Amino acid sequence: MRQVVDSLPVLRSHGYYTKPSLKELASLELVDPGYCTRVPHFTVGRLGYGSVTYLAKTDVRGLNLDEIVKFHKHEVVVYDDENDKPEVGMGLNKPAEVVLVLDSGIFNSKDVPVQRLKQCTERQGAEFVSFDISTGEWKFLVQHFSRFGFGDDDDEGDITMDDAEIHDVLKESPTNANGIELSHSLPAHLRLDPVKTREMRLLMFPDEEEAEDFGQKSSFGKEYVRPSHNSSQAMNLRSTPPVARKTPFPLLEYKHGSFESNSPGAILMVQQRKGSPLKTVKTQGFKLDLKHETPVSRNYARNIVDAGLFMGKSFRVGWGPNGILVHSGAPVGSGSDHRLLSSVVNLEKVAFDNLVRDENKKVSEELIDHTLVSPLNFHKGLNHVMKGVEIGPCKLTLQKLEASRTALSEISHGYCDIIERQMTVPELSSSTRLGLTHQVMTWELIRVLFSEREPKGQVESLGADNEEDMMQDMKEASQDVEPEALPLMRRAEFSYWLRESVSYHVQNQISSLNDSHYLQHIFVLLTGRQLDEAVQQAVSKGDVRLACLLGQAGGSTVNRSDIGRQLDIWRNKGLDFSFIEKDRLRLYELLAGNIHDALLGYSKLDWRRFLGLLMWYKLPPDTSLPIAFRTYKHFLDEGRAPFPVPLFIDEGTSEEAISYSADKHFDISFYLMLLHASDETEFGFLKNMLSAFSSTPDPLDYHMIWHQRAVLEAVGVIHSNDLHVLDMGYVSQLLCLGKCHWAIYVVLHLPIREDYPYLHVNLIREILFQYCEIWSSDESQYQFIDDLGIPPEWMHEALAIYYSYNGDLSKALEHFLQCANWQKAHTIFITSVAHKLFLQAKHTEIWRIVTAMEDHKSEIENWELGAGIYISFYWMRNSLQGDTNAMSELDSLQSKNAACEELVSQLNESLAFWGSRLPVDARVVYSKMASEMCDLLLSAVGEGATRDEQFSCFNTAFSAPIPENLRSGHLQDALHLFTSFLSEIAT
Repeated sequence: MRQVVDSLPVLRSHGYYTKPSLKELASLELVDPGYCTRVPHFTVGRLGYGSVTYLAKTDVRGLNLDEIVKFHKHEVVVYDDENDKPEVGMGLNKPAEVVLVLDSGIFNSKDVPVQRLKQCTERQGAEFVSFDISTGEWKFLVQHFSRFGFGDDDDEGDITMDDAEIHDVLKESPTNANGIELSHSLPAHLRLDPVKTREMRLLMFPDEEEAEDFGQKSSFGKEYVRPSHNSSQAMNLRSTPPVARKTPFPLLEYKHGSFESNSPGAILMVQQRKGSPLKTVKTQGFKLDLKHETPVSRNYARNIVDAGLFMGKSFRVGWGPNGILVHSGAPVGSGSDHRLLSSVVNLEKVAFDNLVRDENKKVSEELIDHTLVSPLNFHKGLNHVMKGVEIGPCKLTLQKLEASRTALSEISHGYCDIIERQMTVPELSSSTRLGLTHQVMTWELIRVLFSEREPKGQVESLGADNEEDMMQDMKEASQDVEPEALPLMRRAEFSYWLRESVSYHVQNQISSLNDSHYLQHIFVLLTGRQLDEAVQQAVSKGDVRLACLLGQAGGSTVNRSDIGRQLDIWRNKGLDFSFIEKDRLRLYELLAGNIHDALLGYSKLDWRRFLGLLMWYKLPPDTSLPIAFRTYKHFLDEGRAPFPVPLFIDEGTSEEAISYSADKHFDISFYLMLLHASDETEFGFLKNMLSAFSSTPDPLDYHMIWHQRAVLEAVGVIHSNDLHVLDMGYVSQLLCLGKCHWAIYVVLHLPIREDYPYLHVNLIREILFQYCEIWSSDESQYQFIDDLGIPPEWMHEALAIYYSYNGDLSKALEHFLQCANWQKAHTIFITSVAHKLFLQAKHTEIWRIVTAMEDHKSEIENWELGAGIYISFYWMRNSLQGDTNAMSELDSLQSKNAACEELVSQLNESLAFWGSRLPVDARVVYSKMASEMCDLLLSAVGEGATRDEQFSCFNTAFSAPIPENLRSGHLQDALHLFTSFLSEIAT
């Protein structure tokens, strides 16, 4: 039985049926296994609409008929989604006999319909069979399926052709009078006849004909490049998406806030077709060289042909969700000499997520966790200052990281540990590993330059002329140091950091040297402060004197002066330096502190090693770091020092350096050094310092820069409230990867701006509304956002709009109630929810909803014509039924009649007010309510009532919105009463 059930098609839609029925199919499959693979004359239909009967045997196993076959008024659609439609002859896309039931009211006479239907049938590529005027059944044969039917626009049918009809259309590909093909025109893309459209346009705008002809003759001439016949047909028929049904997809415009002049505006949502992924359609299109002005583009603007003429001023470039960029092919105003007029619209994915892609360019969940989630969790675990603010009617709890410089070392080590764990992820690209190395070095530099120790007690004095030994001693010494030793310790730490950061360059350069050039080898080692290796290299070559000099490099300035004086003596005495190797002289100049003379003709030095040479060999060993940094900045301004380019330029690929401007963006390490050298907290270079280009070749990657900015602000190094490009860049990255809760967390750390007081409110609400489906479906994200103190009303409002847009109005109503949007909740309740609950006899649920809204009825427009009717109905019904618990004062028939008359009046006014917004089921509910009230009222008419009171009750029943059969019954009762009254008078 399980196999039999699995082989049956699925059909649950109300009013639909199959022949054989599903039960019959199950019985036949049991008797004859495999019968469902070859069902003869299989029929699918809908009562009152029509049917489809397949002429050949059909395989119906597992077909979801609810999704495949859909009947509408005068129309049948098979495979509405073109992406799911099988080839002709497969599935249900095969020859069949179609019967559609047409309304007789659309025809004016008996002889016209047949001719019109024949024309409509032929126009849709089908074969007319018959039309029964008595039953309205229109029968025709089709060879394949998409959408067939009879439109409301007289002789124009609603038809969409698919690939199987290409042969017929190729025969009728229209051209205009001048021979210019119109297959690329806007009417052709809309499945309209371009020739007819052109004739109608010229009829309505005759002045354009002369201008059009003149433009074609004067502008195109021989330069007009016409696409080939085959390419135009392929463009028209292959790439055109299916025409939407006449009823457009619903648009819902909802203004979710109005906060003075800073209102976020409106969110416009368009219905999505779930289950139909975005499919890239490769179109051939055409491109025209613009060697001369054309009617389409007199100033060489790159608009789309026809589409540009139709709406060129409203379409330039557009952004879709998750970084989808829609554009027409080239930036406006670009300086390219080759100008094209293109009919192609490009959809490109802007790579916000490059940082979480592995070597194979695939998004890695492990990288998402290490790159985004782990640093944010670490940031969240640090101390924060919470500040409750009231922004207009809204209340938010803003956050700001709080830390002391004594804790900076621990914070930096925490971030470095996270990055090092990320480097263990397999299949990382080399550029990614380079970027991670740069991040580690940046955090280490922040620790070196800005961390502090609390001076307690004393430690042994350390020699200032041996910084590497000082670093080793610092690791073993106590944390208690003298204040006077702190600058020397910081210098030693920076020297160690600088040596580590340039070691990669040093090793790469040494590996490229020949073993015979040992002097060059020694010089490269000195640029990286690798003194031990340099001395060993000199000793191994027997150059003992040079080894002795190298052992004193960077030490006392006396030794430097001695070497410098010796070089001067040689020059003054006219020594022929050609007998001394140039590389040896270079070493002597370096040991003498003449770094610029040592670097003459040497172009392989990066800015970090130049800074090292300046600090290690030129400046005194006790020079403070601020002085060293200012000296480098002085040489840089004079053009005597290398530009402090970022690491990805120094060690990256040549492609990354193509568009890099060395005089605009420097490495973040250089900016950190300038911060340390200055006592101010506000700087003009912060935007350049915290731009993506200061540390990564990806201009959209702000994830680690955001953390670095937050830490520097927390310890008081910088202060700025105009870095919103950084904040929003990070928010965009998080949203692109579906981390809505973390995006809101970042927004809560934005500083308050007096000129944009509603910035936080607008951003958070936009995130909640635009990404509702993501955060609402993830329980952890939902709870995280709630824990951040985001007003629940905002979340419920976003959910209400989301469910309303997707058609789940019951859930939308609940969320509108939760967000206290009483007017919207009332409208949905009356037009979409109340009648369904009433017909399902869920009166308790109706009472719960209306009583929840009743306390706020002063805020609801036309309450008495909406939910107030249900309250009045239940109150009156309980009263007329004699419920002792009902608060009723309806003792007399007159009072009961007055109450019923008031309810009837409410019902009639409500029907008039809501009009077409009330569906048929709601009108049925109104009729049931009126009928029940009338029955209860008339049942209360007894012998004790006067004739006037009795007739007044019948008048109330006659004015109620009840079915005509019930009204006729009440009329008969009234006539009987009137007859009895006349009989009494006569007697």
